[in-house]
Amino acid sequence: MPNKKSSGKSNTKNVETTPSILDKSPIAVGKGGEISIAIQVKPGAKTDAITDVSDTAVGVQISAPPVDGEANTAIVKYFAEVLKVKKTDVSLKGGKSRQKTILVAPTASLTVDGILALLKAEQQQR
Repeated sequence: MPNKKSSGKSNTKNVETTPSILDKSPIAVGKGGEISIAIQVKPGAKTDAITDVSDTAVGVQISAPPVDGEANTAIVKYFAEVLKVKKTDVSLKGGKSRQKTILVAPTASLTVDGILALLKAEQQQR
């Protein structure tokens, strides 16, 4: 096998990666400015509450049963209340799965830190 001659130039770039809050957060900002929140849903609970805010997802218990989209509707309503935004600024991806994603419209003018603070405050109240 012939040896490859090096041109003396390295293909690697010196990129310094610094850990940010987004690296260990269930919250991400999309290209269009919308904010997505990874959630783990427990439908059919006694009350609506944030149960956990971890590095991977926000634990949410919802009192509505997982029938005919009732729990999904309740999730959107609950997150609109917690985040203090209009229901039209909040949407849901995930269908019948317990792992879902809440999408918050960029018009809601929330920040990742602001959302984390609101979620943790709600978790402490319950």
